[in-house]
Amino acid sequence: MLRLSWTQPEDLLPHAFVAAELDGRAVGDLRERWVAAGGPSAAPVSGATPQPAPEQLRRLARELLAEVDQRPDPAALVAAEPDDLEAILAAAPGAQPGAPVAADRADRLADDALDDRVLGAWRGRAAGCLLGKPVEKLPLEGIRAIARSTGNWPVASYFTEVGLEKKIAARYPWNRRSRPTSLVENIDGMPEDDDMNFPLIALQLLETAGRGFTTDAVAQAWLDALPGGRVFTAERVVYRNLLDGYEPEVAGRVQNPFRDWIGAQIRTDVYGWATPGDPVAAARLAWTDARLSHGRNGVYGAMFAAAACSAAVAGARIDGVLAAGLSVVPSGSRYAAAVRRGAELAAGDPDDEAAVDALHAEFGHLHWVHVLNNAALLAFALVRGDGDFQRTITLAVSGGWDTDSVGATAGSIAGALTGASALPARWIDPLHDRLATSVPGFSDVRFADLARRTRAVAA
Repeated sequence: MLRLSWTQPEDLLPHAFVAAELDGRAVGDLRERWVAAGGPSAAPVSGATPQPAPEQLRRLARELLAEVDQRPDPAALVAAEPDDLEAILAAAPGAQPGAPVAADRADRLADDALDDRVLGAWRGRAAGCLLGKPVEKLPLEGIRAIARSTGNWPVASYFTEVGLEKKIAARYPWNRRSRPTSLVENIDGMPEDDDMNFPLIALQLLETAGRGFTTDAVAQAWLDALPGGRVFTAERVVYRNLLDGYEPEVAGRVQNPFRDWIGAQIRTDVYGWATPGDPVAAARLAWTDARLSHGRNGVYGAMFAAAACSAAVAGARIDGVLAAGLSVVPSGSRYAAAVRRGAELAAGDPDDEAAVDALHAEFGHLHWVHVLNNAALLAFALVRGDGDFQRTITLAVSGGWDTDSVGATAGSIAGALTGASALPARWIDPLHDRLATSVPGFSDVRFADLARRTRAVAA
């Protein structure tokens, strides 16, 4: 029987309870009603339980999802984590034109090295994503066990199953869809991935609508270019809501327990590459995109990534990159706290494994696709990697959770800092400068062409 993940009401409801409780909304009475009726209390990690719920239980799930949506947010949360763009920027520590790296934007735009940094960002994003693909969804101990068993620990190359012990392979199976195209012995160009599809959508939006594109245009671009099976978590819920007739302004707020997850953060690098040295402009574009499907910390992740990428392609050092990202995020938000914690651990004394273990101890209660744990890991990898491409992407992926997404963003930033001409061949050559995708108009597109098109919309 077909069980489409991230959409069944009986699967969404336990996630909705968790999201509400993390926000401080009282839903204990609704959870009690659900469990008393025979509903599962635990949220499915993979997005779908094996068997559909009885129709009566499914009807109750729909009813309770609507009731969860009606529960008010605590006033303190609304104040610390606003959704409105201007309120977000007002609560951010340095969100004004010219800070922190935009003062010499004109000079940087004229710099020939910018072409190399943008191409490095595209290729670096692909390499980091590809490294993380086969171990996506595996627990931290599984990633470590596979890497050690194959002589790849600390991780220093794409994953392989050559030499992998059978008992470890059985206990920690590869990502089924990714294994045929993302192990080092199988790689032949960059395979399709949602972490690469969404940047293509963003580039196309900038090409067709310019920087004045709207959230409605983002929604239309999804419906025109992305099959429903190519989107996940919050994006899949919104896709369903759009088809159900909800307007883009509200589609992300209807029975969507994934608004604080990582989906929007994977979509916005291009906005930074297209606005080099102007993190506020990048963040505004990211907000317009992210608000379709996410709220609060999910939106902040998108704004952080865009602003950080803006600084990276402008040639900032890693401390400037993090400062740019945090400059557009409310300083009292959980997202800002997660980034600061990851950076703090990276700058401290614990070795890599001990630091990652500390992150998992602090953030391990969150789902592996949540934005906060992944943001802390991203900051850790960026700061400890300190611009070194290989070290940055391997730290990001070997830290677990959403490995391909964090690997992609870390690779994007480190790739920009390194520049395409200096990226290590062992990571870039297997890509053959080629990206596979189902997004119309981009079939087997070359990264060099994407970089040129990105530079064109930045002019």
